[in-house]
Amino acid sequence: MKLSKIKEVLPILENVEFQLENGTFVPEHFHVTEVGQITKHFIDCGGVVRTEKAVNFQLCDANDYEHRLKPTKLLNIIKLSEEKLGIEDAEIEVEYQNETIGKFDLDFDGKHFILKNKRTACLANDACGIPEEKQKVKLSELNSTCCTPDSGCC
Repeated sequence: MKLSKIKEVLPILENVEFQLENGTFVPEHFHVTEVGQITKHFIDCGGVVRTEKAVNFQLCDANDYEHRLKPTKLLNIIKLSEEKLGIEDAEIEVEYQNETIGKFDLDFDGKHFILKNKRTACLANDACGIPEEKQKVKLSELNSTCCTPDSGCC
């Protein structure tokens, strides 16, 4: 989800709720402790220099049990970050401590913000010799009449 999308969604929400893909909710007394832009400048295993930018939200489950972040407050934090830091409209990456600090992509299901698990991937499959994953197909879904029980092919 891009920053522009969350800014579009927040004004229509009553509450800000984050949910992990496994269905567990981030405790409702969480804080957004950081909003920033992260630039990652790196070289992949194929020797290609790359740059990625993401807007970063850090969620913290503090012992402030009476705290509830309202949509207007988060929108104000985002606007202040844009003004003071010059944050661009990029994909949002969320940091949240579960067992360890995890990085998540962000999605929205119409009511909750979903913290989607991120996966690592090789960006230079050809250079590393990693074969592309073959598509799995069920034999029952193939449109073939040559091997049906009454086709006489066996």
